Amino acid sequence: MVKIGENIVLQGFPLLLAPMEDVSDPPFRALCKDNGADLMYTEFISSEGLIRDAIKSRKKLDIFDYERPIGIQIFGGDEDAMSLSAKIVDTVNPDLVDINFGCPVKKVVTKGAGAGVLKDIDLMIRLTEAVVKSTKLPVTVKTRLGWDDNSKNIEEVAERLQDVGIKALAIHGRTRCQMYKGEASWELIGKVKNNPKITIPIFGNGDIESPAKAKLYKEKYGVDGIMIGRAAIGYPWIFREIKHYLTTGKELPPPTLLERVDVCKKHLLKSVEWKGNKVGVFEMRRHYTNYLRGLPNIKEFRSKLVTLIEVAEIIATLDELYNYYKGFEFAQAPIELINYHEKCSV
Repeated sequence: MVKIGENIVLQGFPLLLAPMEDVSDPPFRALCKDNGADLMYTEFISSEGLIRDAIKSRKKLDIFDYERPIGIQIFGGDEDAMSLSAKIVDTVNPDLVDINFGCPVKKVVTKGAGAGVLKDIDLMIRLTEAVVKSTKLPVTVKTRLGWDDNSKNIEEVAERLQDVGIKALAIHGRTRCQMYKGEASWELIGKVKNNPKITIPIFGNGDIESPAKAKLYKEKYGVDGIMIGRAAIGYPWIFREIKHYLTTGKELPPPTLLERVDVCKKHLLKSVEWKGNKVGVFEMRRHYTNYLRGLPNIKEFRSKLVTLIEVAEIIATLDELYNYYKGFEFAQAPIELINYHEKCSV
């Protein structure tokens, strides 16, 4: 059991869905919740956008009771803006407020936000304190090991963030300069967790793409839970597979073709419900490849799916696809991690 603040209790060894820009919206979160995600976050929201009442930023505040516990993630580099945005977040009553200090994307970093704050730890602490003082909700942070190999200061950062009142810390095992390149290093995450001064939950993040690796890192580094990002894109079943493996030591078979098609349909319908028909259909197009990865000679069906504009026609095409490939068995194979260098996945 893991406790965040006074009221959030996560049973067992919790699995968290990472906040990912243009991915972790309500339709996608619903699929991950169905498959066992214990705690989820919204896409990151600009504090400046919230204050300006920007439509896109306000839309990201949409949360639903079935998602709970759910956190709303904000980012920014100005104390007043972060303070005010935390108060705005309070009005929609999430379970926690999370601060993004890890997004490595250039357009965020150049504004002195996300991972850009890693170059000024004093500013990071001031921003965090401003949020903590402005909300009644538990405040958590997601960050990286440091700016580059010469400034991996996460051990100091963790202590200072705890001192100003955060209730949990998620750490991605790369520096900002690494972006998503190379292998995530969990050694420093383990050191933070095993620091006797640290009493808040520590969640590890980075390159968890299989149940076996989740179990290995759980046991090796002693983290309180694992946050999963890219491995869940097109594969929300990763949560149930890890939970089953941790409980039984055995791997579940991969999702069937019927499960994949059904998830495509549910994602589409929820996307249209939340975004409207035109945007919902258009933004769903980027997901078909991920859900149907592994099917041979899928190009013709995929090309059709990304050109149709009517929901009924898309559903019919998915049914046609199912009937065409019915009986196909997916091989159990490591999940290919998807890079979103121009998105924000901390």
